[in-house]
Amino acid sequence: MISFVGAGPGNTDLITVKGRKLLQEADMVIYTGSLVSKDHLKCCKDSCEIYNSASMTLEEIVDKMEKAARKELKVVRLHTGDPTIYGAIREQMDLLDEKGIDYEVIPGVSSFTAACSAIKREFTLPNVSQTIILTRIEGKTKVPEEESLELLAKHKASMALFLSVRYMDRLVEKLKKGYGREDVPVAVVYKVTWEDEKIIIGTLKDIKEKVERAGITKTALILVGDFIKGEYERSKLYDPSFSHEYREASK
Repeated sequence: MISFVGAGPGNTDLITVKGRKLLQEADMVIYTGSLVSKDHLKCCKDSCEIYNSASMTLEEIVDKMEKAARKELKVVRLHTGDPTIYGAIREQMDLLDEKGIDYEVIPGVSSFTAACSAIKREFTLPNVSQTIILTRIEGKTKVPEEESLELLAKHKASMALFLSVRYMDRLVEKLKKGYGREDVPVAVVYKVTWEDEKIIIGTLKDIKEKVERAGITKTALILVGDFIKGEYERSKLYDPSFSHEYREASK
């Protein structure tokens, strides 16, 4: 069996119990070496074959997995964060489907939720935002015109931007156009949950300069929206005047 496993955002304790167990049992591990902590590999058995996918092509990765699966070995394809978000797993799974090889996908803690936890905030606040937009700015990978940052920002929803910190100039200008203001709160979280994690808080007006001074050009999440700073209403769930199936409203 081949298992695509989310390793979590960085800290090795943030992998799921199931993911850790699969690593311990694996006969082969192919891990995303540029992003996944090598400390995860310490729990692998001595006989486990370990490969760093950073220098491998899609075909080489699938070939390794196929040969191991044909021998009925246990394979873990270890991805950063949650493999279903910017994980490039679909193309791997499609090739495995063509070859008739079974696999499973084990979710992981995504860096976008870890980043929000790091700044001690909540994406969804009453009367502020009940929607989270996960996206990126166009770089080497194209983004559909309908998903441009200007259009998405017009929704005024909470946003988490992946793979975009190196394009802060364009990103800030697009978000300003969409939000129609420059005082929108922004948090940039570098290497979230790693030992060298760094958090920068600002607004669309000054965040570019702050990020440049910090020398951050990669491996960072950008969170945008009024959920970071501002007023909000109490939730109905714990409001004493609100009744639900588990509690009667107080008089």
